[in-house]
Amino acid sequence: MMESTDPKAAASVAGNIPMNLTPKTARYATWLAVLLCSAYPYPAFSQSIHIQILGIRSSTGMVACTLFESPIGFPADYLHSARNIMSVRVKNNQAQCSFEGVHPGTYAIAVAHDENMNGKLDTNALGIPTEGFGFSNNAAGWLSAPSFSAASFSYDGGDLSLTIRLHY
Repeated sequence: MMESTDPKAAASVAGNIPMNLTPKTARYATWLAVLLCSAYPYPAFSQSIHIQILGIRSSTGMVACTLFESPIGFPADYLHSARNIMSVRVKNNQAQCSFEGVHPGTYAIAVAHDENMNGKLDTNALGIPTEGFGFSNNAAGWLSAPSFSAASFSYDGGDLSLTIRLHY
C-alpha cells in the first residue's frame, strides 16, 4: 500500500471533499446547515399544554398549576405525585400556565389561587376551600375534589390550549 502526503490525493481518498474552502464558501455552507437544522421539527417546541385560568377574583397572590399523569396523589399530594408544578403571578385578575415538553398520554390538571401566598389552599373549619380552585374538564366533585378520571384528558403531543375556571 502506498502512502501519499499530497493534500489533493488525501482529498480524493476522503471522497473528493475539498480541503481548502474559501471564507465565502464556508459562510454559505454554514448558512445552509443552519437553514437545514431550522427546518427540522423539534418536538419539544410543539409539545405544549397552555392553560388560561378564568374567574380569578383578585390580582393578589399566585396561581399554582399542577400536571398529573396518574391518579396517584391527585390532587392533594401534588408535591410528591405531580409530574410538573408551576406558579405564576396574577396580573389584572388573569393568569396563564404553560407546560412544555409534555409527551403524549393521559393527564389531569389542578389549579389553585393562593391569594395570601402561604403555599397552600386555605380551607374553613369544615374543610371547604376559601381560595380559588379548578380542574381540567372543569370537573367538580361532590363534597371532595373530583377523581382523576373526571378531570383527565387525552393529549396527543401537539399544541393544546385549555381553559380552567376557578371556583371560590
